[in-house]
Amino acid sequence: MIIRISGVCALLLAAATFADDEARWAIVVHGGAGVIERDSMTEEREAAYRGALDQALETGGMILTEGGEAMDAVEAVIRAMEDDPLFNAGRGAVFTSEGTNELDASIMDGATLNAGAVAGVTGIRHPITAARAVMEESGHVMLTGGGAEAFAREQDLEFVDPAFFFTERRWQSMERAVGRLGLPLPPRPEGAPEPEEIQEGHLDLLEREHRFGTVGVVALDQNGNIVAGTSTGGTTAKRWGRVGDSPVIGAGTYATDNCGVSATGTGEYFIRLNVAARICHEMEVMDRGAEERPFAAQDAADMVIQGALTDLGGDGGVIVLSISGETAWSFNTPGMYRASWGSDQERVIGIYGDEE
Repeated sequence: MIIRISGVCALLLAAATFADDEARWAIVVHGGAGVIERDSMTEEREAAYRGALDQALETGGMILTEGGEAMDAVEAVIRAMEDDPLFNAGRGAVFTSEGTNELDASIMDGATLNAGAVAGVTGIRHPITAARAVMEESGHVMLTGGGAEAFAREQDLEFVDPAFFFTERRWQSMERAVGRLGLPLPPRPEGAPEPEEIQEGHLDLLEREHRFGTVGVVALDQNGNIVAGTSTGGTTAKRWGRVGDSPVIGAGTYATDNCGVSATGTGEYFIRLNVAARICHEMEVMDRGAEERPFAAQDAADMVIQGALTDLGGDGGVIVLSISGETAWSFNTPGMYRASWGSDQERVIGIYGDEE
């Protein structure tokens, strides 16, 4: 049974309250969705996640308050999250059934509809930076695997050894999943640290909370531009070069001049429903149908996540940002790591389903 849970952090301010020429900015962040519940979260771990989400807001918010571009804010925040082993992106990404890390990322500029993505890369330290380079330098939208890495080397992007992405808890989680699948255990990566003991309960929590691990950011800058970006390590013990929704423009990431969305969830469902673009489309329909729509972003997000996605049997959530600076999120899992901040809004950080 799927429980309907959604979070709201809308900017509760009428347009008339502000001068037309007042510069607004906003940012909304997610760090994945899943079975994230209070009774299975230690105080230390909860504090670590809240601290990481707060730092993400600080990083992006400072760029935006100083008049920086949404593109730079999104890239900077995701790069930091890719380096944080708390999240399933970059360092701390889950392992495939073959014992490797295959990373995906995408970014989209709402002002121009330009977009870039990489999928299945293994040595690029910051896949989000590679995705931006694809958008700005390649003439293409998506590059994969070895081709994406060859392009990244031409762009002088930073590469790291596979052991850089290694975390013990992700490795042991993969070992358990591979065992359940009846597959042979892959060799431990060269350069990985010596094995350490991880409590079974911690592995259980890891598998539940990061079933849909992804990081994403949507930002609105003072020039009125919206940018969305997403980065992920995919799913634990994935096989055959599986690619989810995160690098697929329209499914896991989408932005227009009025809307931006980043998603996290069962990618196969998000791709089939074209979730991110669908939410922006619903917002445009609402915009044409009503003069005042203070909760359009939340309504559109709920319509797709609590409606179409849930009806199809998919799990996960989204963060949404509108041109008015309204931020929203919606998810049908027990929790989602999420946060928002803006010129019209105090910082909001949430983990569990009963937090606004």
